[in-house]
Amino acid sequence: MLSLCYLPTAGRLTVTVIKMRNLRAMDITGSSDPYVKVCLLCQGRRIKKKKTTVKKSTLNPIYNEALVFDIPNDNIEDVTLLVKVVDYDRVGANELLGVAVIGSQVIGPGRDHWLEMLECPRRPVAQWYPLMESVPLNLVMSPTRTLPPPLSCFNST
Repeated sequence: MLSLCYLPTAGRLTVTVIKMRNLRAMDITGSSDPYVKVCLLCQGRRIKKKKTTVKKSTLNPIYNEALVFDIPNDNIEDVTLLVKVVDYDRVGANELLGVAVIGSQVIGPGRDHWLEMLECPRRPVAQWYPLMESVPLNLVMSPTRTLPPPLSCFNST
């Protein structure tokens, strides 16, 4: 479950990772060590990324962690959030448990949630998301693909 809240005057988007349930077991112990990584994308380019803490040995983690992004009001329609749920491994590579995509240019629950957030500024709007197995192809950046310079993306570090 994720909550979105946008403050237009401050240009601040707060993504609150509330909780998850029934995640896939990835460890030999029958559980996972999940964390959430949220990437802010603009025209296919990653602008910022933020992560939650790792919740050890659980398939039903509770986070209640707020991740704050600065997005000017003029650019709020141009951004997409890529939410990745990842199993942390101390040895070897971390494994992707699933993804969700949120924004005005996506299809499905992520678009509906985004539009509801924009219609209700300054008010948190929560929603459950089913996890997809992989990142949608239209968001995958190939290393050889070149993009024109962003026209409407904000300048951010």
